[in-house]
Amino acid sequence: MIAAVATTLECRTRPAPRPEPLDLAGSVERRPGIDVDAYLRLYRHVGADHLWFSRLYMSREELAAILASPLTEVHAYRLDDRDEGILELDFTQDGACEIKYFGVARDLQGTGAARRLMNVALDRAFAHEGVRRVWLHTNTIDHPRALDFYRRTGFQPVAQEIEIAPDPRLNGALPRETAPHVPIFE
Repeated sequence: MIAAVATTLECRTRPAPRPEPLDLAGSVERRPGIDVDAYLRLYRHVGADHLWFSRLYMSREELAAILASPLTEVHAYRLDDRDEGILELDFTQDGACEIKYFGVARDLQGTGAARRLMNVALDRAFAHEGVRRVWLHTNTIDHPRALDFYRRTGFQPVAQEIEIAPDPRLNGALPRETAPHVPIFE
């Protein structure tokens, strides 16, 4: 099993966009119609270091339905014709948008790419009709600076809980060598 402290954060008004480095390469592109395989490659590329696993346990049909829903938006941070970041917005809750998945690949961390991706996330979320709350959650297995990043962006913590789940490295969902900073207990 793996355990983490999860923090839920929210914004009730659009915070000012955070400045991006002037020479920052890459762009954020919406990926309507992204297929399951491309989505899962990106999801693993960005999330494996943080043991993202929930989408790996879904049936292909269930994931395809989410990706095809008009209430889901998927965006990629593109650099040199490669997807290097993921943003998934979920508009299924009335008056709210959940930033379901958010992150950039290891090589882009600390470059300003996450700021650009978050600026797009907040623009898209608050531009959606009726959205008064944008929220997300992070946990202690995510990037060690994730919580501070979200707070600097304008999110406020509103709840915490303990998450316990089967270790995805022990059931084959992720390679065993993934996330070596998280101990494996057998």
